[in-house]
Amino acid sequence: MTTLDLTGLETRPSQVWGAVRVVPLVRDEPLHDLRLRPELYGDVAGLVQVGPRHAYVSYIPHGFVATWTDDGTPAAAYGTQMSAGGNAAPAAMMRLRFHRRMARRQAKDRLRFLPVHLALEGYLALHFGGPSVAWEEWSQRAIRQGLSPRVEEAYVGADVRGLGDALRVFEIHPGQCGVMLYVADALAAVFAVPHPDDYRALHPTLLQDLYGELIHHYATLMPPVQEFRARIPDARIRSLAHLRTAVADQERAWSRFHDTTMATGLLEHTYTWQTVHRMGRFTLSRFLPTFRPKQENHIGEAITDDRGRIAYLKTFRLSENQVRRGHLLSRLAAKDWHLADTAADLSIDEAQLGLRLESAGFGFLLRQDVLDAYRKQERTRLR
Repeated sequence: MTTLDLTGLETRPSQVWGAVRVVPLVRDEPLHDLRLRPELYGDVAGLVQVGPRHAYVSYIPHGFVATWTDDGTPAAAYGTQMSAGGNAAPAAMMRLRFHRRMARRQAKDRLRFLPVHLALEGYLALHFGGPSVAWEEWSQRAIRQGLSPRVEEAYVGADVRGLGDALRVFEIHPGQCGVMLYVADALAAVFAVPHPDDYRALHPTLLQDLYGELIHHYATLMPPVQEFRARIPDARIRSLAHLRTAVADQERAWSRFHDTTMATGLLEHTYTWQTVHRMGRFTLSRFLPTFRPKQENHIGEAITDDRGRIAYLKTFRLSENQVRRGHLLSRLAAKDWHLADTAADLSIDEAQLGLRLESAGFGFLLRQDVLDAYRKQERTRLR
């Protein structure tokens, strides 16, 4: 369990478009021995084989290809390549692209992985096997199939109101290697890459990425956010040197406010990390939060170097319903899926826990007669 450390990435003044706020992330020293490029798949559904008997189906418009060198020499990034398919498919059919695993090595120094989906698959696989002990309350389906199929919803960036215009008009800073994206001043996602050239190539993919339900609703319903403007008293400005110093002070003040206030929901909490692939001195990992109800929770994936510094990062903010599901599954697993013990741990009775499971979409895990008994107990309690 460790926190997320963004050492080496510095924040710059934000830019605002309606409810969308973008905070640039800049590196003083870009990484030259790790480069990323997009691999475009088109607007089709994707099926990923994640195991011998398990598959993952989702909208997958693009993947990232990481190229690295073992000796630290510069690695040239491949240019973005777009290709048109052959004959168009009939209107009554849905195209489907097949992928072998979330992260797949394409060559000795090249790895293809699916951004965001790598993290989402880790969330979907959370206690996927279902009850670890066949207590009598669990249905035969829960014991035999676990949580299969597991379904979660997200919105493509093109459906997030104002995001497309914001990404089109915002200025890309010199040395910019990433961005922290806010909607109604709620942190929606963080995206960081090793090199400024990579960011310029991958900047448009933010519109193809997936965003949570909360972010979509905020973009639709919330009014424009306030833009933070620097105010420098002119009484103390006597020269250009004084002006440069005042501007630098304002930028530092903004960075302190952002890092200690706006981004605390991401940076001050601990995460469980899982290594996905090692590539030279770099490690591709994904992480899960501790699922704190009614708080900010993010999942994500990262590439770290041999000193633990972030080279690549992409996060996804979970909705409150998704946090609740993760919280319930984690607490059940901690008590070996024993309902009475889990209910006591949550300071509720067993019937309330059963109904919470049903409202979270896990009612199918319980036997029907047990679920009916829980409903009857709850009606009696309310009367």
